[in-house]
Amino acid sequence: MLALIAGTGELPRAVVRALPQRPLICALETSPPDFVTADRLFRLEHLGSLLRWLRAQGVTQICMCGAVSRPDIRWQSLDLSTVFLLPSILRALRRGDDGALRIVIGILEGAGFDVLAAHEAVPALLLPEGIATRTAPGGEIAALARLGDRVSAEQAREDLGQACVIRDGQVLARETDSGTDKMLGGLPFGTALGGVLYKAPKPGQDRRADLPVIGPQTAARCAEAGLKGIIIEAGGVMVLDQTDVIRRLDAEGMFLWVRERPSP
Repeated sequence: MLALIAGTGELPRAVVRALPQRPLICALETSPPDFVTADRLFRLEHLGSLLRWLRAQGVTQICMCGAVSRPDIRWQSLDLSTVFLLPSILRALRRGDDGALRIVIGILEGAGFDVLAAHEAVPALLLPEGIATRTAPGGEIAALARLGDRVSAEQAREDLGQACVIRDGQVLARETDSGTDKMLGGLPFGTALGGVLYKAPKPGQDRRADLPVIGPQTAARCAEAGLKGIIIEAGGVMVLDQTDVIRRLDAEGMFLWVRERPSP
């Protein structure tokens, strides 16, 4: 049986809709899901009890999907089952996003669960390699893609975001913890005309959680910013409501390039 630890955003709903059977849905009280109903809300102080409850429900696989903010911990509220996990929880809270997710995955696996990525649960969330839109990128876009690769590697070393806006060999904006839509919305009017959104997983990250996502809102924000198109890594970026995304980009004469990232 599959359980989701669902966060905010569209991804949990997309996963639930695509699965043949509704999974059990759990969520942190501090980051409840926007578009699905949780069967159980929990606090991090009660993680051990949650894992015991999941086993009692027959859960064998867990998929983490959606954005989650780091919760404040009320140490006096730790239950006995979670006390034994305290060293791992403390390490996770001191790490960046990638390090914290690796530790959380380790906790889940240590409790006997298989951790399943959202794109493993729903492979159709990944588009095949190639040009998904009617408009194709021009010859100069290949150089921008290589620049995006370098920026992605830098952001991995700094444990920052998974996207950037690039144009004419320059980086106009880098994603932070606020997310891609906030980055695009923060571009001063007209400064990104003719630019490109590049989005890919950070090299070396564990792809069972926090795989990048784009959707219709991303396409709309890119169009508002005057971008030429979007470059995403093949097999590394999930696309929600794919028909709508492609329709919006086609209407604006923009491209979506699903690109195989070259080996470093």
